[in-house]
Amino acid sequence: MSLPVINNCPGTLAPGFITYSRACLKRVFDGHQVNHLLPYDSPALDIVSENSILKVKTHASISGVQVKFSVLMEKNKLRLASEGEKGTYILKPIPRNEKNADQMPANEHLTMQIARQIFGIETAENALIFFYNGEPSYITKRFDVQSDGSKWAQDDFASLAGRTPQTHGVNYKYLGNYLELFELMQQFLPAYKSEAPKLYRLLLFNYLFSNGDAHLKNFSIIETPMGDYRLSPAYDLLNSRIHIMDNDFALEEGLLPPRFAQGKIRQQFQLLAKKAGITDKLSDNILASVTANTELVKSLIFASYLNDTTKRNYLQTYQVKLKRLTK
Repeated sequence: MSLPVINNCPGTLAPGFITYSRACLKRVFDGHQVNHLLPYDSPALDIVSENSILKVKTHASISGVQVKFSVLMEKNKLRLASEGEKGTYILKPIPRNEKNADQMPANEHLTMQIARQIFGIETAENALIFFYNGEPSYITKRFDVQSDGSKWAQDDFASLAGRTPQTHGVNYKYLGNYLELFELMQQFLPAYKSEAPKLYRLLLFNYLFSNGDAHLKNFSIIETPMGDYRLSPAYDLLNSRIHIMDNDFALEEGLLPPRFAQGKIRQQFQLLAKKAGITDKLSDNILASVTANTELVKSLIFASYLNDTTKRNYLQTYQVKLKRLTK
């Protein structure tokens, strides 16, 4: 694979940059003068674990396919963490044996950038980075690691719900519906009233951008400096439809319990908000904001590092979902 032509910041996608912009270096790399080109090739192995194979067979999902590597900063350079070292970044190279696998890093990067830049969703800091042979990789900064190396406590929603492979079977993280996430937040988050609209916005975003792998382990709560908990920054956002023909929602029951899941998708989201205790005015405002800014979305898609075919497919899936959501 040849080295890509860099015309846009591989972090923010701002035009006119042949490497990371100052804004990206500050956000993602704490101001370190990191190069967008790594001095080594991808360490990813063409191996799919037994667990990954089982997941693919039992549930249409891209979970478990990507191999992840722990990375740490050493002066202005990023290197793979050795065994026992605490990395501060996660590197996600191109996975193997997956449809359009070479587009996955740019897909996740674009989707995360759209979420933060256009829709105001707090996300894990991230960028694209390239191996010496030109292969792209998604890199994200760990938000659970403090400046002194200690970790903030963090729990995903599968853990909060007490669901494990041992107790609920291999598809444990896909069981239930998204209303249950709000019910769990009510139990564990003192600031539920301010956190619930954030989750609602994220669920709308996931639907709109075809993130069909938003399972229970892809939502978390995280400790605050005050010792309580809040919704963590969003992570693992990507348009899964580019890689697999999955469902609109990762959870088997969708947004709501089956007895409530009636009507058009917009009506279901409105009912979800009501049952989550979000006022009609606030939920309508969130819905309006998420379905706006179509030209900004389009501009980021075409500024991204997806190839031209995938850019068109990405835009098309967005436009289809937008039409459904605005009916």
